[in-house]
Amino acid sequence: METVTLFGLTVAQFEDLSLKFFLTALIAYMFFIIWNLARESKAGKVGTAVLFFALGTGMFGFMAKSVIAKVLGIE
Repeated sequence: METVTLFGLTVAQFEDLSLKFFLTALIAYMFFIIWNLARESKAGKVGTAVLFFALGTGMFGFMAKSVIAKVLGIE
C-alpha cells in the first residue's frame, strides 16, 4: 500500500502540523477579538482584565490539556 504524502509529509504529519498552526492562529485571533471588545466598550483596565480572564480561561484550559497529556505521557 502506498503512503499518501502532501507537501512531502504524510497525511498524519500534515494534519498535526496544520492543526497546531491554525489553532494557534485562531487563539491569537480570539485574543484580538477580546481586546477589541474591551476597547470598544471602554471597559477600562479592570474590565479588560476581567474580560481576558473570563473569556480566556476556556482557551487556557484547552492549551493546558495538551501540555498535561504530554507530561503524563498519555498523548
